[in-house]
Amino acid sequence: MGEKESGTTPCELVHVAYLKDYAPPVKTADMSDGNYQHLEETPSEEHSPKADLSNGSIDPVIEGEPFTSYFDEKIPIPEDEQHTWFSFRKLWAFTGPGFLMSIAYLDPGNIESDLQSGSVAGFKLLWVLLVATIIGLLLQRLAARLGVVTGLHLAEVCNRQYPKAPRILLWLMVEIAIIGSDMQEVIGSAIAINLLSVGIIPLWGGVLITIVDTFFFLFLDKYGLRKLEAFFGLLITIMAVTFGYEYIRVSPDQGQLLKGMFFPYCEGCGTRQLEQAVGIVGAVIMPHNMYLHSALVKSREVNRANKKEVREANKYFFIESAIALFISFIINVFVVAVFAEAFFGKTNIEVHNECFNKTSPHSDLFPNNTDTLEVDIYKGGVVLGCFFGPAALYIWAIGILAAGQSSTMTGTYSGQFVMEGFLNLKWSRFARVILTRSIAITPTLFVAIFQDVEHLTGMNDFLNVLQSLQLPFALIPVLTFTSLRPVMNEFANGLGWKIAGGILILIVCSINIYFVVVYVSALGHVVFYVIAALLSVAYMCFVVYLTWQCLVALGLKFLQCGDTVSIHQIMLAEDQPASPIN
Repeated sequence: MGEKESGTTPCELVHVAYLKDYAPPVKTADMSDGNYQHLEETPSEEHSPKADLSNGSIDPVIEGEPFTSYFDEKIPIPEDEQHTWFSFRKLWAFTGPGFLMSIAYLDPGNIESDLQSGSVAGFKLLWVLLVATIIGLLLQRLAARLGVVTGLHLAEVCNRQYPKAPRILLWLMVEIAIIGSDMQEVIGSAIAINLLSVGIIPLWGGVLITIVDTFFFLFLDKYGLRKLEAFFGLLITIMAVTFGYEYIRVSPDQGQLLKGMFFPYCEGCGTRQLEQAVGIVGAVIMPHNMYLHSALVKSREVNRANKKEVREANKYFFIESAIALFISFIINVFVVAVFAEAFFGKTNIEVHNECFNKTSPHSDLFPNNTDTLEVDIYKGGVVLGCFFGPAALYIWAIGILAAGQSSTMTGTYSGQFVMEGFLNLKWSRFARVILTRSIAITPTLFVAIFQDVEHLTGMNDFLNVLQSLQLPFALIPVLTFTSLRPVMNEFANGLGWKIAGGILILIVCSINIYFVVVYVSALGHVVFYVIAALLSVAYMCFVVYLTWQCLVALGLKFLQCGDTVSIHQIMLAEDQPASPIN
C-alpha cells in the first residue's frame, strides 16, 4: 500500500476523487486519493477491480480487491421481474445488516437508560425515545448509503481521505467509544449471569464466561453468513419475549403509554428528568454503530457499476433498517413501561419492605429511607423479583444476557472494522479477534475484579459520558463523505439532506455535550475541573477541524483556504452541482 503523500497542509482534506478530465498532482498509488469513478446505467465490459480513470465504475483504484473482514461470502440478490417496484424476496435477501445494527439500540446501556427513564419520569419521556430512534434511523441511512455506493465502509473512507494526524486521532477516539460500549455490554452480561446463578458466580467470573462464549459465537459465520444473522435474530427474539413477558405481567396503563409516546410534554419535570432525557439520546445514538452499519451492507452482492442496483440496494436497506429499529423501539418501550408503571414514585423504604416481606436476600440493597428509588440493571432485576415473583427476576436476567451477548458480538465486529479500516491491517482472522477483544476486555476485567456488582451505576454514567464525547467523530465524517459528489456521484446528499443532516448532528452533539457538562459539574473537585478544561480545549480543536472540513464539503466555499487540491477544487472541476438523492 502506498504511503500518504507528505507535506499535507491543515487546509487539505486529502484528495477525495479523481475525475475523468482532472488529474491533481499526486501519485497514482496513493491510497488517500479515493479514485472514485462514475456509475453507469448498465455494467461496463471494461469494468474490473483495477479499472483506470476513464472507466465508468466507482471502484477505487487499489492494488487488488478492497480488504474485507468476515465477508468470505456475499449474499446474492434474486431477480424478481414480476415485482419491479417492491419485492419481498429481495427484501428478505437484504435483511440482516439492519438487524445487526439495531442490536446497538438494545444493549445493556440502553436497557438501563430505559428502566431509569421509567422509574424517574414515568411515561413522560417515551416521546424522547421515539424521536431519538427516528433520528438514529436517518443517520444510519447515511452510513448504509456510504457503504453501498462506494463499496468501502466509513473507517476505510476516513483512512483514504483524512491526513495522517487527524486520521490517527479519529481512530483513537472511535476505539475509545468501542471500549466504553464494550465494557457496558460485557458487564451487563456478567450481571445477568450473576443473577441467574443466584450470586454464586461473581462479576469477574461472568466476564470470563462472556469472553469465552463470545469467541465461540464469533466464529459462527464460518457456517454461513445467513446462519450468523439468524443467530442474532434469535437473540433479538429472546429479548422481545422476555421483556414482553415483563410488560404483560405488569400490565401498564395503555392510555398513559400512548400519551407519553405521542405528546411531547413533561409536566412537573425537573433537572433530574431533563438529564434522563439527555441520557436517552446519548444511549440510543452510538458512534461505533455508524462504522458498523457502513461495513455490514457490504455483505450483499450489489453491482456498483449499475445505478439501478445501487438505488435498489439503498431502498431495501433503508426499509430493513426501519423495520429493525421499529422492533428495537418496541422492546425499549416494554422496559420503560414496566418500570414506569410499577416503580415510578416508589421510595427505598417501600421496596425494602416488599423485598424483606418476600424474604429476598437482596433487601439490604435498598436503604431504609424515604428517598426516591434509584435502579440499574442489577437492582431492576431484584425489584422485579420482589414485586412480581422469582420468575420475573430470572426472565429479566435472560433478556439482559441476550442483550449483552448480542451487543458484545456486534461490538467486536465494529472493533475489527475500525482497526482494519484505519490501520489497514492484514492479519489473520484469529489474530484480529484476539487483539480487538483484548483491548476492550482488559479494562472490563479490572473493573469487575475491583468493583462490587451492586455499585456499578457510577461506572455506567462515566461510560455513557465517554461515548457521548466520541459521537462527533462518527457523525461528522459520515455527513462529510455522503455529501461529496466525487465520492457518492449522483447519490450524494441533496441540499435538503445536507441541511437536515447538519441540523440533526448539531442537535445530537449539543445534547451529548450538555450531558458531559452536567456529569463533570457533579464531580465537585477543582482538580477534575482543571483536567476537564485542558482536555476540552484539545477536544474542541479537533471537533472544529472536522466540522470545518464538513462545512467545506457541504458547499461553503468561502471557508476553503490554501493552494492544495481540496474538496471544492475537485467539485468545481467536475462543473456540475450535486444531485438530489433519488
